[in-house]
Amino acid sequence: MKFILGSGSPRRKDLLAQIGVYADEIRAPDIDETPIKAELPRPYCARIAREKVAAVEADADDIVLCADTTVALGRRILGKPADRAEAEQFLRALSGRRHKVITAVAVKRGDKMWERDVMSTVRMKNLSEEELTAYLDTGDWEGKAGGYGIQGPAGVLIPWISGSFTGIVGLPLSETANLLRASGYPLYGEGS
Repeated sequence: MKFILGSGSPRRKDLLAQIGVYADEIRAPDIDETPIKAELPRPYCARIAREKVAAVEADADDIVLCADTTVALGRRILGKPADRAEAEQFLRALSGRRHKVITAVAVKRGDKMWERDVMSTVRMKNLSEEELTAYLDTGDWEGKAGGYGIQGPAGVLIPWISGSFTGIVGLPLSETANLLRASGYPLYGEGS
């Protein structure tokens, strides 16, 4: 049995290490993450996690974990910004408002799949022009849903959350541990 992390995200790799889980292999799936017309954020996020895990080739006894994180402003999906201008648009839209961060996790072993999504609420402070420019200048927005990462420099822009901090970062650890256990992955030396 191998554990395969289907993600190129260093944050997910680091979060798994916090619970003693280390990938035997990392295989980031290459799928089309374009939302379907009128698709809502939560079903979109769950669908992408399922499609990612299905796209990772593995032997029947291997355990594969994939996840997707989406920022939702109402019914609007804020994915990874294509460039600085789009990151600025996202951050201006989020400024002074609450939004949802959804992370869906899918684990497969053979023909069985376990999945769970976790939704958290985040409030971003009202951003001054100086704060917005300073954050954009860090480049930290690149490759991050909604154009920010709470675990980095943007942490000073987030005065309040309700939900899973690790889910906002990109992998809700409590739920992920339960999915791994269900798939037969031994956590903390279980079964050894």
